[in-house]
Amino acid sequence: MCTYTTVKDAIDGSAKGPGGAWFRVTDVTVYFDHPVHALAEHTLNIDFAAPAKGPGARVALELTADSAERLVAAIQEALAAVPVEMRA
Repeated sequence: MCTYTTVKDAIDGSAKGPGGAWFRVTDVTVYFDHPVHALAEHTLNIDFAAPAKGPGARVALELTADSAERLVAAIQEALAAVPVEMRA
């Protein structure tokens, strides 16, 4: 069963998209649902996008729940090692 819980937020970053071109991403959408490609019944799906550039300016991830939790822990560990003055 799907939760239909979708979290959207504004972000500031870059992503490498189709054709290997980098583009600025301004939006992120996170939800737990059926994947399109991953071999799992449900995945945490993360879409990084630049809506102003059209539908092709998007990078999508589909992660199992366990993989998503490991990603969160890895991000937290990496950020914890960054000196405060570098986090601007």
